[in-house]
Amino acid sequence: MGTIDPKIFKAYDIRGIYPQQINEDVVVSIIQASYKFLSGKINKHPITIVLGRDMRLSSPSLFDIAKRTLVSLGAHVIDIGLASTPTFYFAVYYYRYDAGIQITASHNPKEYNGIKIVLNSPTGLIKIGKSTGMDEIKQMSLADIALPVAEKGSIEEKKDVVEEEVNHALSFLKNPTLGTFTIVADPANAMGIMYLRAFFKKNPSKLVQMNFELDGSFPAHQPDPLDFNNLVDLQKRVVLEKADFGLAPDGDGDRLFFIDEKGNIIPATIITALISRELLKEHPGEKILFDIRYILTPKKIVEESGGTYEIRKVGHAFITEQLSKTGALFAGESSAHYYYHASGNAESQVITIATVLKVLTEEKKPLSQIVEELRRSNESGEINFKVTNAPEILESLKQKYSDGTLSELDGIAVSYLQWRFNVRTSNTEPLLRLNVEALDKNTMEQKRDEMV
Repeated sequence: MGTIDPKIFKAYDIRGIYPQQINEDVVVSIIQASYKFLSGKINKHPITIVLGRDMRLSSPSLFDIAKRTLVSLGAHVIDIGLASTPTFYFAVYYYRYDAGIQITASHNPKEYNGIKIVLNSPTGLIKIGKSTGMDEIKQMSLADIALPVAEKGSIEEKKDVVEEEVNHALSFLKNPTLGTFTIVADPANAMGIMYLRAFFKKNPSKLVQMNFELDGSFPAHQPDPLDFNNLVDLQKRVVLEKADFGLAPDGDGDRLFFIDEKGNIIPATIITALISRELLKEHPGEKILFDIRYILTPKKIVEESGGTYEIRKVGHAFITEQLSKTGALFAGESSAHYYYHASGNAESQVITIATVLKVLTEEKKPLSQIVEELRRSNESGEINFKVTNAPEILESLKQKYSDGTLSELDGIAVSYLQWRFNVRTSNTEPLLRLNVEALDKNTMEQKRDEMV
């Protein structure tokens, strides 16, 4: 067994370049460590584990060795095969399996692969990240523990999960009557294809498909909608087709960006506000969570809709953990993750799409108009700086803006009456990330330029 690069263990999951950092031997060690950790957490052996994968070129081989390793450890493996990460989460939660392992590297370039690990619990899913057990799995993997030979486990194939996921989403929304719209979707040859196809089979709308063949070489563009260069063709196509909106999932389908009918990218905070408003109509007084990067729009809409809110640090594992602890109804991140208590505190982009369609059906307005009615602030977009002295920079910013209201929940956030900013370190790179928002565009641009 070769040495495992400790840098593959990230804040939220495991990721590295195949085969230099992530390969079949490395996966054996990680699966053994993960099984020991998961079975220890729930004090049970053998356990039932959902195993899924994405469409990356190395995923079939890594999936196969993961499955064989789990069976050798005595696990009962639920093989769901190709599945988006939200579908994978849904399978673990909805069918009440003990845990799950997904072979994916999300939106990373084609040479990457990785592993996401999740544990079921009475309060919902626990995504294994830095605060929920990743360090333990890392240490056991690096130690290359040899688990005792167990009675051979078993494999059960389950291939209809995405259809059940769609049914569950529509049932959660009380099976709304949805109008007929034109939607352009570009899943970048990646896993969002699967839930988009399944959902629009049950919907009267017209789906215009871009890059709808699964291909782990990503021939069209990287499956990363946070890089807005990857959205240009979709924006143009939405306008060309006179579509009502566009959809751009990321590589494993757990993030989803919307384009309005004019071809504009809709900030994820506004989708968070829209979803919050709609859910609070059915669940008045419930709690909503959102991350610290941009808060003015969702905060105001939640207050106006009769809900309560809490602000949380950035990261999908952290948000899911906090949903579980607080019992909140819904959470949204400005990176376009949308989490639902009804989905085990994990992402459900099917619920998100269905909710937007429900609003368009009921309000009979273009999406761009609905967006402007919800907008309460102007956002800079995340600006990254390569740095070697992050603590000193953060301290100097605290001193410079000491007349504002300070939060150190995640990096530093400073608020004034008309504007605010958040600067935080990256969990994975030597970067500082800056986000600025203000009640008016001129103030946002002025303060952004002042800080840059």
